[in-house]
Amino acid sequence: MPRKRTGTDELRALILDLGKLPDGIRKELRPALRRAGQRALVKARENAAWSTRIPAATRLRVSFAKRRPGVALVVNQRRAPHARPYENQGKQGTFRHPVFGNRTRWVSQPARPFLFPAARDTWQRVDADVRAAVDAAARKHGFR
Repeated sequence: MPRKRTGTDELRALILDLGKLPDGIRKELRPALRRAGQRALVKARENAAWSTRIPAATRLRVSFAKRRPGVALVVNQRRAPHARPYENQGKQGTFRHPVFGNRTRWVSQPARPFLFPAARDTWQRVDADVRAAVDAAARKHGFR
């Protein structure tokens, strides 16, 4: 059974067909992709409400690069350096770190994933919105 094409697959195919996307299509797609990912961003910020820095450091990245086109949730590493260890690659459990940088004393701390659960909960809706945005922009500019 062939795999169903996702919104990211549609965007990747459009970029591969056109090479660099024309400015008109980019200007139209960027806000539509931002709207598509907004739900996941809000959910990730809600999941990280226990932190004072992570929600403000979390944002959406829209990319039209050939390798990784689409919408991504990212956390600014300078503003919230503790986000990545707490995320623990989306897995529950614990992570270890030195106490105040003292490498002779280590502690375990419970992970608190916030990005992966947000993406998992809203993924299908975001994907459908991305696909609709790509289709609408392509049709408007003469593609079928």
